[in-house]
Amino acid sequence: MTTIPTEQRTYQVRTYGCQMNVHDSERLSGLLEDAGMSPAGDDAQADVVVFNTCAVRENADNKLYGNLGHLASVKRKHPGMQIAVGGCLAQKDRSEITRRAPWVDVVFGTHNIGSLPVLLERARIQEESQVEILEALEVFPSTLPTKRESAYAAWVSISVGCNNTCTFCIVPSLRGKEKDRRPGEVLAEIEALVADGVVEVTLLGQNVNSYGVEFGDRYAFGKLLRACGDIEGLERVRFTSPHPKDFTDDVIAAMAETPNVMPQLHMPLQSGSDVVLKSMRRSYRRKKYLGILERVREAMPDAAITTDIIVGFPGETDDDFEQTMDVVRQARFSSAFTFQYSKRPGTPAESMDGQVPKDVVQERYERLVALVNDIAWRENTALVGRRVPLLVAEGEGKKDAATHRLTGRGPDNRLVHFAPGDADVRPGDLVEVEVTYAAPHHLVADGRVLSVRRTRAGDAWEARTADPTPASVGLGMPSLGVPDPLPADDAPTCQPR
Repeated sequence: MTTIPTEQRTYQVRTYGCQMNVHDSERLSGLLEDAGMSPAGDDAQADVVVFNTCAVRENADNKLYGNLGHLASVKRKHPGMQIAVGGCLAQKDRSEITRRAPWVDVVFGTHNIGSLPVLLERARIQEESQVEILEALEVFPSTLPTKRESAYAAWVSISVGCNNTCTFCIVPSLRGKEKDRRPGEVLAEIEALVADGVVEVTLLGQNVNSYGVEFGDRYAFGKLLRACGDIEGLERVRFTSPHPKDFTDDVIAAMAETPNVMPQLHMPLQSGSDVVLKSMRRSYRRKKYLGILERVREAMPDAAITTDIIVGFPGETDDDFEQTMDVVRQARFSSAFTFQYSKRPGTPAESMDGQVPKDVVQERYERLVALVNDIAWRENTALVGRRVPLLVAEGEGKKDAATHRLTGRGPDNRLVHFAPGDADVRPGDLVEVEVTYAAPHHLVADGRVLSVRRTRAGDAWEARTADPTPASVGLGMPSLGVPDPLPADDAPTCQPR
C-alpha cells in the first residue's frame, strides 16, 4: 500500500450543524496540525478528509453517504488518502457507516474527537477501518489543540451535553448528559485567548445557561459572566444558546451590570402555542417567555433578541400557528431562524399523530418569514442616524469588494456594512460609524468613519495574514447575528435549544 509521509500530508474538515460542531472542528484541525499535517489549498485534494456530522435532520445520512460516494472514486485515484467520519451521525450510526461505505478509514464519536490522529495512524498501519465510539466524555474538548478560524474572536465551550428531553431533538442521546467545566478552567482559557489577541468570546453550551448544574450552583452562569468582566483586554462577551426554563433574573442582572457582556440574546421560542410547547416537552409557556423578554428590555433597552421557531410541528393547528405569530409580534425579534418541521430519526416526535401536510407547513412558513422580515426591517429602521461602535469583521460582507465597503458587528450583533474611506482599518479593530440605511438583515453606514481604535486583535490579524503558512481550512461557520430566515432544506442542521 502506497502511503504519504505524515509530515507532507494535508487535511480538510467539512462541518455540518451547530456552533458546537464548528468549535469541535477547530479542535479537529488543531489535532491534525499538531500531528504534522497542514490544511489543503482551496483547489487541492486533501490527503485526509474529515466529516464532522450532524444527525438531527431527516436527510442528514443521505447527504453524508452521497458525499462519501463521491469520494470513493477520488480515493481510488489518490493512494494513501484517508476519510474519517465523526460527530453526531457517527455517534448514532456507528458501524453502519463502514458497512455502507467500507472505504471510510475512521469512525469516531462526539466523546472522543481527541482520538482522531491515533485512529488515522492505526488505520494506515493495519490497513483496515477503525471504529471508536465512547459512551461518555473522557477528555473535555477544550483541553485539545485548536486551530481557530479568527484572529480576533473565539468560541469557548463551558459545557457539553444536555439534560432536556425535547421531543424533536436527538442531541441529548448523542452528546450525553450535561457536563460542565470548572469556572477556573473556562476563565483560564479566555485569559489565554485574550493574551493571543482575541477581543471577543462566545460562550458555548447545548443549554448554556444551565451551566453549574453538574456542580450544584444554580447561579454559576451569572457568576461566570461577571468574572468575564474582570478580564483585562476582553472587549466583548456573548453566549449561545440559553433555554427559557433556566433563564433567571440573576443572569439578566449580570448581563446588564457587566460592561463587556453584549446587549444581545438568542433565545429559542420554537412555538408560541402552549399546547405545542407541551407536546414538544418544552418546560415553559408563552407567558414566561414574553416575561423574560420584557425584563431583558427593562434592564437593557437596546438589546437585540433573536430566536428559533419551528413551523408545522405534529398536531399544530391554525390557531396554534396564529399564537406563534402573535408572540413574534409582541417579541419584536431582530431576526429569527425559522424552520419547517421535518422528522428527526430517533425522536419521539417522529411517530406522533397529526403530522401537518407539507403544503400547509409551506404556507405557514412563508407567512412567518414575511412577518419576521417586516418586524426586523422596522426594528433596524429605528437605528438610522444612530452612532454605532463596530468590531471590524473579516469575510462577513459578501458584496464588500463590489461595494468598496467593510463589515462589522455592533454590540447587539447586528451586521453593519460601512465605507472605510481613507481610514486605516483592519479586522479586529474598533470603529464608530453612523447608520445611514436599514434593511431587514443588515445596516449600512456610508458616511465617514467617525473614529478608529486599533487593537491587539487587529495586530494579531495583521501578523496572521503576514505569516506565509497556508490559510486555515473553511469550517462553514454560521454567523451569529442577524441571519436571513432560511428555507427548511438550508436551515442550520442543529437547532439551538
